[in-house]
Amino acid sequence: MSIENLKKIKVLLVEDEYNLAILFKNAIGDNFANFILASNGEEGIEKFKQYMPNLVITDIMMPNLTGLEMAKELKRINPDVKIIILSAYSDIDKLLNAIDIGVIKYFIKPFDLDEVLDYIIYISDKLKSNKIKLVDNFCFNTITQELFKNNNKINLSNRETKFINLLLQNNIVSTDCIKKELWNNIDISNERVRTFIKRLRIKTSKKMIKNIKSEGYQIVF
Repeated sequence: MSIENLKKIKVLLVEDEYNLAILFKNAIGDNFANFILASNGEEGIEKFKQYMPNLVITDIMMPNLTGLEMAKELKRINPDVKIIILSAYSDIDKLLNAIDIGVIKYFIKPFDLDEVLDYIIYISDKLKSNKIKLVDNFCFNTITQELFKNNNKINLSNRETKFINLLLQNNIVSTDCIKKELWNNIDISNERVRTFIKRLRIKTSKKMIKNIKSEGYQIVF
């Protein structure tokens, strides 16, 4: 894959060293569709849920939640996501733990940013993160646009499929946004939206779509 095709890829960088994060973004960020920054593991998980990136690059040593601990959670949400670890130390135990989790590359600081970019280009054909794990053993395939529970397909209408995509692409989706995206601004009532969501919950799980008071709806991983 050429560097031009990186424009289809979303990258999340989780790095608590602000200057290094900015250096990363300024040096290679423009090559991608989106280059998102997070300053710690907790924020990394939230940004991951919000943007669903194809690739995560993370420092291994961060306060509160290490890069490896975060990687475990990201792999639980999406087993297909590719993760690159950055470390100031060549620690064999951490390296082995990273391999066990499914980390695909380990860069030792200081490193050449061009080398990082070259590696991303090299693996870019594999950066097709398509299976998103949801609550209650549900899984949504973003390529086939199908929802499964324990490998059993759940039949969804076009509008229901579009709604799940909308939830995956946004942290919280307001009722007005749902009306606009799913009914093309047709004048429908809030009650009709609630009924639509209620029926989808019956078809799937009451836990999968969370009501955020006064804000809208959120999908649960």
